[in-house]
Amino acid sequence: MESHSRSLAKALSYRVCGSAVTGVIAFVLTGKPMVSGGIALADMLSKIVLYFLHERLWEHINFGRAKPPEYEI
Repeated sequence: MESHSRSLAKALSYRVCGSAVTGVIAFVLTGKPMVSGGIALADMLSKIVLYFLHERLWEHINFGRAKPPEYEI
């Protein structure tokens, strides 16, 4: 099981990369640094929250996990 802090760290590192790409694309399309920065920031914050909640939800789903043995010696 992953800790809340590990899920959050994964979300942050992934979103920094993804939002940087979004910011560059927004800048290419608009040519305005403030607009593209705002878009990148909104993208980052909303998707960090969504990713964290997604990770925590999947902690409660057993699909694809190995089943523990029914007994141990």
